[in-house]
Amino acid sequence: MDAFSYLSVLLSIVLGLAVTQLLSGFAALVHARRRIALYWPVPVQMAATLLITVQVWWAMFGMRNVSHWTFAGFLIVLGQSIAIYLMAAFITPELGGEGRIDLREAYFRESRWFFGSILAALAISLLKNRIVSGGFQSGADLAGHAAFATVALAGFVSRSDVVHKTIAPLSLLLYALYIALLFVTLPS
Repeated sequence: MDAFSYLSVLLSIVLGLAVTQLLSGFAALVHARRRIALYWPVPVQMAATLLITVQVWWAMFGMRNVSHWTFAGFLIVLGQSIAIYLMAAFITPELGGEGRIDLREAYFRESRWFFGSILAALAISLLKNRIVSGGFQSGADLAGHAAFATVALAGFVSRSDVVHKTIAPLSLLLYALYIALLFVTLPS
């Protein structure tokens, strides 16, 4: 077994937990729909987070050719996976109890943590490329990171309904465009 195959097991588990969090959270929303006051940015952001989780896992295949791994390099890559998991955990509402659930209230209670974890994932992604690959992103990849950071910063700072109702579909659209431009095929 090569180093990447060994190291990618833990990364895949953490990202798999993020996917599980999102999918089980969506199923819980459906099951509890009669007692939920829907706030549509929540399921849209859950879909966007699922998309970016799968994209990060997909893009990690590009690291299979890294021949020399350091513990610091692995921690950075693991840190990105953890930040992605936290995105999933913070956007997926807790639906325990029997009473009425206001998704808007739940969303804004966790929104700074959610957008903060996006900003952390982006910062770690930039650092990861520098430490593991020896260079920074360029071109469309760097522009995508800048766009995502701008949107996440707006979400972190703002408490406006209008802003968050704009951010949710914009995030999904930006992630889809980013993937369509850069990650249609497995990284070589």
